[in-house]
Amino acid sequence: MKVIKSNTYSIFFLDYGFNKLKEFIIKNNYSKIFVHVDNNTKTHCLNIFYEKIKNIEFEIIISDEGEENKNLDSCIKLWTILSNKNADRKSLIINLGGGVVGDMGGFVASTYKRGIDYINIPTTLLSMVDASIGGKTGVDLNFLKNQIGTFCEPQMIVIDPIFLQTLDKKEILSGYAEIFKHSIISKNELFKKLTSNVNFSFFDLEIIKKSIIIKNSIVLIDKKELDERKALNFGHTLGHAIETNSLLKKKRLLHGFAISIGFILESYISNILLNFPRDKVEIIKKHVINYFGKTNFSSDDINDIQKLLIHDKKNSHGKVNFLLLQDLGQPLNDMQVDSFLIKEAFDYYKS
Repeated sequence: MKVIKSNTYSIFFLDYGFNKLKEFIIKNNYSKIFVHVDNNTKTHCLNIFYEKIKNIEFEIIISDEGEENKNLDSCIKLWTILSNKNADRKSLIINLGGGVVGDMGGFVASTYKRGIDYINIPTTLLSMVDASIGGKTGVDLNFLKNQIGTFCEPQMIVIDPIFLQTLDKKEILSGYAEIFKHSIISKNELFKKLTSNVNFSFFDLEIIKKSIIIKNSIVLIDKKELDERKALNFGHTLGHAIETNSLLKKKRLLHGFAISIGFILESYISNILLNFPRDKVEIIKKHVINYFGKTNFSSDDINDIQKLLIHDKKNSHGKVNFLLLQDLGQPLNDMQVDSFLIKEAFDYYKS
C-alpha cells in the first residue's frame, strides 16, 4: 500500500512519499518553504531530509524541543520568525519532527495570516501513528495538555521509518503506546498480534500502517471529535493528567508512558462499570508493565492527578468525561467516574 486517503489529504510512505512531496511543491509554486525542526531533529533528521528532497530550496525555522516548550511563547517566536522572513499566505511550512514539532507547527501554520499550508513529516513513532494524523493542532497552556488549538488538516503526510533509527528506546516505546491503544479500541487482529507475539518489531512498517489505518478510519467518520473520534481518547483522560502532574513536579513522563498507565486504569474502571472482560484487563496490565515498567504514585500524586481532570478537553457542563470500553473495539463515550473508583484503579495498578 503506497497511499492512505484521509479527508482532504493523503498519507504517503517511503521514497514514493518524498517523490510526491517534491511534485506537490513544484506544482503549487510556493513563494517560500520553511522546514520547522527542533534542535534534535536538526541534528539527527535534517541530513536525511536533505537527501530525500534534493534540489528543493527551503529555510530552516527552529523551536525548542520538549513538551515543556509546546506553548504560546514558542508560537510567538515562530510567528515572529516567519514575519521577519517575509512569509506570505503562499508560504509552506514542513514540520520535520515529533508530536511537539507537528502539533505546534500545524497550529502556527493554521493561524499565521489566517492560515498557510503545512505538511507533516513525522520523525518519531508517536507522531507517525498518532500526532501527525487527523488535523488536530495545538499547544499546552500552563502545562495543561492541548488547551489551545485548531482543527486544520495538512496538505499531505510522508511516513518513513528511516527516521526511527535516530530515536532511543524510550521514545520508541512512547510511540508504541499509541499503536497498542489503536489495537484496544478497534475490532481487528492487531491486539492479539501485539499481546501474543513478543518478537514483533517496533519498526515493522506493516504494523505502523495498520495503526495509521485504524486512526484514519475513525477520523474519516468524525473529523471534529463529536462522537466516534472520542474513542481515540482511551487512556488519555487519566493519562494526560498523569503526564501534566509529572511535568508540574519536574518528574517528566513521556506521553506514551503516561497514557499506558491510563490504559490499565481505564480498562479496570471499564470492567467495574461496563463489565469489560477482566481477562482482557489482565492482558493489558501485563503487556503494559512488561514494556513500560511501573511508575510509583504517592497518595498526594493521586489526589493531584484527580484535581487535574477538571481541565480535560473532553469535559462539558462541569463534568469529567471518560471514554470507557464494553469490550475491545466497543467504546462508550462521556462516562462519569467517581473519585473512589479512580483511587481503586490506582490500587489495582500498584498491586
